[in-house]
Amino acid sequence: MPRIPKPSQETQTNMFIKHLVFSLFLVLFVSPRFLVVLAENRTNITPVKVGVILNLDTWIGKMRFSCFNMALSDFYASHSYYKTRLLLHTRNSNGDGVAAAVAALDLIKNVEVQTIVGPEYSTLANFVIDLGDKAHVPILSFSATSPTLTSLMSPYFIRVAKNDSSQVKAIGAIVQAFGWREVVPIYVDNEFGDGIIPYLTDALQQVDARVPYRSLIPLKATDDQIAAELYKLMTMQTRVFIVHMSPTLGSRLFIKAKEIGMMDKGYVWIMTDGITNLIDSFNSSVIDSMQGVLGVRTYVANTKELENFSIRWKTQFRHDNPSILNAELDVSGLWAYDSAFALAMAVEEIGSGGGNFSFKHVNVSGSSSIDLETIGINQNGPELARALKNLKFKGLAGDFRLVDGQLQSSIFEILNVNGRGERRIGFWTQRNGLSRRILDETQNSTKYSTSNTSLGPIIWPGDSTYVPRGWEIATKGEKLRIGVPVKDGFREFVNVTFDTSTNKTKEVTGYSIDVFKAVLDELPYLVPYDFIPFAMPNGTSSGTYNDFVYQVFLQNLDAAVGDITIRANRSLYVDFTLPYTESGVSMVVPIKDVRRKDAWVFLKPLTWDLWATTGFFFIFIGFAVWVLEHRINEDFRGPPHHQIGTSFWFSFSTMVFAHKERVVSNLARFVVIVWCFVVLILTQSYTASLTSLLTVRQLQPAVNDVNQILKNRQNVGYLKGSFVHGILKQLGFEDNNLKTYNSPEQLDELFANKSGNDGIVAAFDERPSLKPFLARYCSKYTMVEPTFKANGFGFAFPKDSPLVGDISRAILKVTEGNRIREIENKWFKAESGCPDPSDRDVISSQSLGLDSFWGLFLIAGVVSSLALLIFAATFLHENRHFLSGSGPDLGASMWKRIQLIFGIFNQRDLNSHTYKRNEAQEKSVVGGSSPNTNCPPSPSWYSYHTDRSNVGGSVSPQPGHGHGSIVDSPNGDEAAMEIINLSSVDVGHELTFPSPSAYPYNSTTENLSMFVFQEHDA
Repeated sequence: MPRIPKPSQETQTNMFIKHLVFSLFLVLFVSPRFLVVLAENRTNITPVKVGVILNLDTWIGKMRFSCFNMALSDFYASHSYYKTRLLLHTRNSNGDGVAAAVAALDLIKNVEVQTIVGPEYSTLANFVIDLGDKAHVPILSFSATSPTLTSLMSPYFIRVAKNDSSQVKAIGAIVQAFGWREVVPIYVDNEFGDGIIPYLTDALQQVDARVPYRSLIPLKATDDQIAAELYKLMTMQTRVFIVHMSPTLGSRLFIKAKEIGMMDKGYVWIMTDGITNLIDSFNSSVIDSMQGVLGVRTYVANTKELENFSIRWKTQFRHDNPSILNAELDVSGLWAYDSAFALAMAVEEIGSGGGNFSFKHVNVSGSSSIDLETIGINQNGPELARALKNLKFKGLAGDFRLVDGQLQSSIFEILNVNGRGERRIGFWTQRNGLSRRILDETQNSTKYSTSNTSLGPIIWPGDSTYVPRGWEIATKGEKLRIGVPVKDGFREFVNVTFDTSTNKTKEVTGYSIDVFKAVLDELPYLVPYDFIPFAMPNGTSSGTYNDFVYQVFLQNLDAAVGDITIRANRSLYVDFTLPYTESGVSMVVPIKDVRRKDAWVFLKPLTWDLWATTGFFFIFIGFAVWVLEHRINEDFRGPPHHQIGTSFWFSFSTMVFAHKERVVSNLARFVVIVWCFVVLILTQSYTASLTSLLTVRQLQPAVNDVNQILKNRQNVGYLKGSFVHGILKQLGFEDNNLKTYNSPEQLDELFANKSGNDGIVAAFDERPSLKPFLARYCSKYTMVEPTFKANGFGFAFPKDSPLVGDISRAILKVTEGNRIREIENKWFKAESGCPDPSDRDVISSQSLGLDSFWGLFLIAGVVSSLALLIFAATFLHENRHFLSGSGPDLGASMWKRIQLIFGIFNQRDLNSHTYKRNEAQEKSVVGGSSPNTNCPPSPSWYSYHTDRSNVGGSVSPQPGHGHGSIVDSPNGDEAAMEIINLSSVDVGHELTFPSPSAYPYNSTTENLSMFVFQEHDA
């Protein structure tokens, strides 16, 4: 409970002067007539009987009764006009349940009190509450805080105090803030202690904290009994304790804990408000034994009214109890004060409404004075209980507001015992969680905090400023018993060496052992341990790995270390750390060289789509070069079959860069350069891939399909005693096809005897277990799919062991660093001459595909297409007058004009620099053989002419003229425009048009347009 502020000496002097002046005022200035009137009014006051049951043998009971009496005096001094007065009938319970029950029965049956205040303790309240419920007498308690009283569901039980269960979330927030995972409650063995435990356990579970043990201290325990229980706690790992008991018993517990060394560094003690409320009343020896302890208590705001009452109470209490020196006002006294106010107001409300404060009696003959059957029924009980529950006012302890018949809690303060007293380190509220100061509850933006940074600095037991981890590795003078398996084979993981003379463990080594030691080195604290072999006296294994792990559950071992696979059935009994190896069950098979020796191996370097794409581009590039070179390059002219052959020859010869045809067009040169680059890449890649296929060993698994093994009913192997046997049975293997081995040597022998009945074609095991085998026989075997799900190797600890989290985090540090590689190289280093599995080609080389070269083909295609577009655009622009029909109307259709354009394309481009010859040479070409080909001239040559009078007529041959001769117009009109009727031209023949030297359609009569058609068989 909150510490009531102690006023300064100056404040006490001022208050004394005020009281003296007020007293003199009453004596000197109050008239006798007023006193007479006051005396007359008192005759109309209705006394209301109220029973009080408190333990008046203790200073705490006297303190609470003093507060209750002072409250009544203060209330009626300020409400003198009230018509009712509470008349107290006090009984001393002496802290005894029977005495409290007898007193309650007497007050109800004989005195007929309207309500009972008390009793103080939860252990005394049950019977009193039952009596009140039977007689309709409200039971008003300001100190019985056990949650079990709420479960009685009595409408006449009113608790003007905080339920003990209201503080468990604050305690849980503290545990969560510091990350403690195990907590042991120490509580008194009575109803007060038992009532909070279910709520406390639930609150701890909500923050992932476990309660491994509950420590009960008898109410009247001796110092020896307390010490025995504390020694028992010392043997456990948990070092976080929550103390819930009376202040008297709690002070003895802390004194004894300090004597035996449980208040040293590493321990955590948290007190509930049962002790913290009265910590100010403890003497120095008790405070000295509680250094570093945390406490939770209800927060009461410091007000002027509270400070004033504290001064008056201290003066009054010392006057009434001069023998009690260390009494301090606590929150239960404030609740007693507020209870008196509430009861006086409720009684006045009933009395002013005409209530009859009487009992309805039951006539039973021959009854005694304490016979329960003769208890009357309080006529105003229900109304009085209802009036109390509906009251709301501002009291000394805060807001007086009852919900379901009990006072509601909102704020708890967290204390740290340090020096000569306690020091506040923070607060806890339902809305905001932990905080250093009280936050505004109306701010919805504030988040719930469970961080220890929200608290002030804490001095822990042992004067330590470091947060205790909350558990210890082992008891003093003992070491962790770490079990290790004894193996016949695969001793690379765990190898136990025994002393032959004494048959005791001499040395424990291996991959798993080195990993475990490396993990312990990463822990921020020292872990003492001894390796305990899981073996018979003769040095052989004591059972399977399941038996080995089960020893941890039986507490014969503190942990199990080795090549232990994390399995679901094993996790039912132990907790595993994170795996320190890769997971999965794989298949090991022999490898063979599969280099192809067939005649078609030269096709394998490239995939079919790459072959097809390459062939297409050879044809496309040949076509593009022919189009670009046909009009200006004699190498690409001639008969059709000759031109086709030349184009293909030129394109495919670039593959070996053997093309001899010259290229004169700049566009064609650009296309050829890009294509040669593509061909260079393709040929080099092809050569490299083919070389690899023919020279490098192509190693492939001899078997890569487990279904094929099942179909052929072939034998497979697995490690003896391994859980892999169950996986193989699930796959469908028969028992006669399953062979076991104990060592890498035995496994190699099984593979070597694969043709026999005891041989195998494949072996199944966990990937980590296969590493030593593959390291030794790397050139003969390989690991292939399928991989079956497994969880890898881990270390086993008891359920909810606090070491699991720290060990798992340390495993992550080891496996993410270089330490794990050093350990693997130490134990799984491949023999000399073995290539690195990552460097050798286990699977055959893959053929080169289009996806690796599509970018090159895209570039070549874009360049070629662009060159063709540029050429076509230039050619059509130069001959646009043939398509547009500009000049005199030729009368030809568009299709005829297109044919004319193709005919022009088939002619030489005499304007090209390759055809810059004189006019005489050009004329000589007409009558001679065609200079654009190496072939002889065509056997049939005709010259055609038209005259202007034959427009639209047919073109007739003129056999009388020689080859290539020029025929004049019959009418001799040189100015006439010659119109050629193309309807008589055989489209099955090639037409060659010499390019006109000038614009062919000249409207002047000075020029003669003439075309010479050269026809030869196509």
